[in-house]
Parts: sequence; C-alpha cells; structure tokens
Amino acid sequence: MADMPRGQRITALSLLVPDYEPGIGFYVGKLGFDLLEDTDMGGGKRWVRVRPKGGGVEMLLARAVTNEQRAAIGNQSGGRVFLFLETDDFDRDHAAYVAAGVTFLEAPRSEPYGKVVVMQDPFGNKWDLIQPVANGSS
Repeated sequence: MADMPRGQRITALSLLVPDYEPGIGFYVGKLGFDLLEDTDMGGGKRWVRVRPKGGGVEMLLARAVTNEQRAAIGNQSGGRVFLFLETDDFDRDHAAYVAAGVTFLEAPRSEPYGKVVVMQDPFGNKWDLIQPVANGSS
C-alpha cells in the first residue's frame, strides 16, 4: 500500500436543514451547541457552523435549495441513527433536553457500551445521546 497521509481527521460535516434559523434554533437554542460562525455569503446563502459544547466535529448547517436536497432533509442516513452525541453526564443532558422539548423516540436504556437514548431533531434526523461506559467498566 502506498504511503498514506498522516494527521488527518474529519473536522466538519454538512447537515441539510430547511432554513438557517430553524437549524440554529434547534442546535443552539435547544441542544446548547455553540454557534461558531454565521457569515452572509450573499444571494441568501450563509456559512453557519455549530459544534457541541466541549468540542468535537463541527456541523455546517446547509440550507436545502434544490428539490433533491429538500427531499434528503432528515433522511441523510436512510432512516438510521445518523449522529452520535457523546456526553459526560447522560442524566443532566437528557433532563435538559426533555425540558427544552426535544423529541425522544424511546426511553433511556443501558447497553454494554453505555447509557443511550434515541432522539430526533425537528427535521427528522435521528441522534443517539450516549454516555459511554468508562474504560470498559460496567
């Protein structure tokens, strides 16, 4: 195999939303993500970046503008859980999200890999809120 580049990482992903304000309203307003950037690019286009508190991969909120893009809102993973939000305090974050009106598709459960619950953003994307088991302990 040829020499592969070193030091790569995924820093951001694009998430289709119907418009910027509802995306910001949910991710910043309800989930408490940081709004890293909201730059007017002209012609109704904006560069909107959000990221969970504590760091991690950024999301670029991309306003769907074509029929194909609009059809993919909330279904970028074919109906599967699409995004995984890791927390250091499941009970704290779950309670805050319940109070904020976030939609949960099930009750919290314990799995061998951690405490988890599936939630859904208002656009249809499924998320796992997860607190992993620390260092393999149960």
